Amino acid sequence: MPTIHIRMTGSRDDADTMLSILHGIDGIEHVEELDDETGHLRDDSSSTDLVDDNGGELFLIEVQASDTLHADAVRAVTEVEASLLGAVVEFVDEF
Repeated sequence: MPTIHIRMTGSRDDADTMLSILHGIDGIEHVEELDDETGHLRDDSSSTDLVDDNGGELFLIEVQASDTLHADAVRAVTEVEASLLGAVVEFVDEF
């Protein structure tokens, strides 16, 4: 069963919308928003209590699909919906 790890930058409403959309895809076994234990610190000065210039939050979403065809559908739907929401998504091997 393929697992897709998605890092999404956007608003809480964007994340909730994305989670709902992902739950609605046929062939999806599990969708879960994970807590980030690292606190999203970056190596540069942007994470040292300076004013945030984009206002987006980071959300970690894990999706388990029944097969690779459905995993590909998750990636395609995620990219389209993120574009419509004005959010940014990145597919990663692990969080």
